[in-house]
Amino acid sequence: MEYLKTAFKDLIICKPKLLGDPRGYFYETFNEAHFEQNTGLKVHFVQDNQSMSQYGVVRGLHMQGGAFAQAKLVRCIKGKVLDVVVDMREEESTFGKSFSIELSEENHSQLFIPRGFAHGFSVLSETAIFIYKCDNFYKRDFEIGVAYNDPHFKIDWQLTDSDMKLSEKDKNNPAFAKAFQLLKAL
Repeated sequence: MEYLKTAFKDLIICKPKLLGDPRGYFYETFNEAHFEQNTGLKVHFVQDNQSMSQYGVVRGLHMQGGAFAQAKLVRCIKGKVLDVVVDMREEESTFGKSFSIELSEENHSQLFIPRGFAHGFSVLSETAIFIYKCDNFYKRDFEIGVAYNDPHFKIDWQLTDSDMKLSEKDKNNPAFAKAFQLLKAL
């Protein structure tokens, strides 16, 4: 696995080394000891999640705060998504800034998202299957949403407004400033 740093502290692009032959391929998706040795970060995942979505679906931006904050390792195993994170860590120089990367079944890339980031993705293929590992359990009372279309971020979800499919919850997530206040209250 190759670990590529980003301009955001501890936000890491993970690129696996595929072993392939005419029969197909194999790769290790995560090795806790190797990850720690190469990134200096300790993480122990306790929950895996999977979603399937159609073209145009935008999920996010979501996070958990307080005692149930989560680090995540995310990847797309079928199709293609634009994965987006927003740094909600007030102490970091990247606070309030967004980062995006295409994750797909072709590039096999993964994104390690440390605690303190809101996360979302848009589906750019006909369908997408998205998997993520979490280092803390889901707890509804600690969930925070951030408006996907907050002009503060200027996120290009690579979809037209008419193609976007959002849940009612995501349509009504608060703007960044309000979401940050909710996060601080946890």
